[in-house]
Amino acid sequence: MNNKPSQPLLHRVAESGRATVPFTLDGQPASALVGDTLLTAILTQCGQLRRNEFSNEPRAGFCMMGACQDCWVETASGERLRACSTLIEPGMALCTGGPFA
Repeated sequence: MNNKPSQPLLHRVAESGRATVPFTLDGQPASALVGDTLLTAILTQCGQLRRNEFSNEPRAGFCMMGACQDCWVETASGERLRACSTLIEPGMALCTGGPFA
């Protein structure tokens, strides 16, 4: 069962002219723009970054400056990255449902 909200949480209203960056999100092709953080790249595709490890409720980051520990996402290889301060790179394979999410 897919527990991920289907509607994007963020909607881009400016800077749409930047080059695109292809990546995968939960195994599905996606794209972001050069200079986007992982948080922006993910939340323009879906409605959550991850699920809370205690309540299983959706999370979308909190402080947006790398202090709160709420925006960790996982790569397909298991690496943990802070979504609010890591820039998207071509070919990244990101997961919103890792063991800590």
